[in-house]
Amino acid sequence: MKTIFSIFLIAILLTSCKTEPDNSAQELFAKNSEIVLKDISNWENETPDYSIFAENAIGLSTVFGAKVDTVLVHSEESKANDKAFLSRFDFKLLTSPPQLLPGVNPDTKQPDGSVRYYGIWQVTLPATDSTEAKSGEIKMYSSYDFDENGKIIYTQSYGDFSCLMRYLN
Repeated sequence: MKTIFSIFLIAILLTSCKTEPDNSAQELFAKNSEIVLKDISNWENETPDYSIFAENAIGLSTVFGAKVDTVLVHSEESKANDKAFLSRFDFKLLTSPPQLLPGVNPDTKQPDGSVRYYGIWQVTLPATDSTEAKSGEIKMYSSYDFDENGKIIYTQSYGDFSCLMRYLN
C-alpha cells in the first residue's frame, strides 16, 4: 500500500511541475501586428509615420530593375520618393482587414514576433483636366521584422509593381 501511495504522490508531483507555455512570441506578434496595421493605414491616408521605424531601418527594393537593392527608410531620398509617389497615386487596401501571419526566425524556424501580410491594393492615378482616373489592383505580400525596441527594422513587399506602373502611366 505504501508503494502505491508513494507512486501516486510522485505522479502528482510530476504533473504539477508542468511549465506554462511560452506565449512571448505570440504576444510580440500581436503587438507588432498593431504597428503593421498602423503603417498600412498611414499609407492609405498618405501620412507616412517614420517614427515606427528604427533609425537604421532598411526596405528591400523588389521592383524589377531597381538600381539599388536596399534603401534606408529614414533617408531624405527615401522620404522624398514616398512623398512623390503618394502625391501621384491613391492607395486603398481592398483586403480588409489584411491577413496577418506570424513570421519565423530564418535560423530556428520558430515564431519571432515578425509579421507577414497578404493583401490586395487598389492603386489609382487620379483624373486630371485632360485624362480620366485609372486604377489597377495588385496582390501584395509584405513582411516586417522588428528590433528589440518594437521598431520596424526591415521591410519588404512583393507584387508586380513594374507592370502596374506601366499600366497606370
